[in-house]
Amino acid sequence: MTKLKSVCVYCGSSNDVKPEYLRLAQELGRALAQQDIRLVYGGGGVGLMGACARATHSEGGDVLGIMPRFLLQKERIFEDVPHEIVEDMHTRKQRMFDESDAFIVLPGGIGTLEEAVEMLSWARLGLHAKPMAFLDEDGFWTPFFTLMDRIIEGKFTPEEFRAALVHENTPEAALQALCDRVVRLGD
Repeated sequence: MTKLKSVCVYCGSSNDVKPEYLRLAQELGRALAQQDIRLVYGGGGVGLMGACARATHSEGGDVLGIMPRFLLQKERIFEDVPHEIVEDMHTRKQRMFDESDAFIVLPGGIGTLEEAVEMLSWARLGLHAKPMAFLDEDGFWTPFFTLMDRIIEGKFTPEEFRAALVHENTPEAALQALCDRVVRLGD
């Protein structure tokens, strides 16, 4: 199925979230391992980050965590997988970008949204053509897509940019959509 070798996952680091979000992160982690796609993520052992990484690792999948030094205590590094420790958030985001073929955005907070929007901005500026999928089961990202539609309707972003945005409700559908886009971009 895949031409994807590595997917960067952006997601929340809070443990105080709905159990369904943690379960979805675990399902994504298992799907990545089963499809032999490396997980690149923020390196934490907490919240959706930790759930996804632990699931990938426990299924025998390849994982790379990238964590800035100042977050080592807050996000409690998941020590069972390889990590790069970097000096700042900018370097973390650049390394995650460099190590990935595509992106999946799980539910998360302002940090998750900021990372996703920065990658979308880079795509809009023509700096990359890596696809991105937003993954939820309960419409978590629906307001974001409503806003994107409004931005497009207002002519701030061209209509064709909407095709770069995928919104799926299962890990398998998200990965398939990303693979389809990678294949199209490679043609």
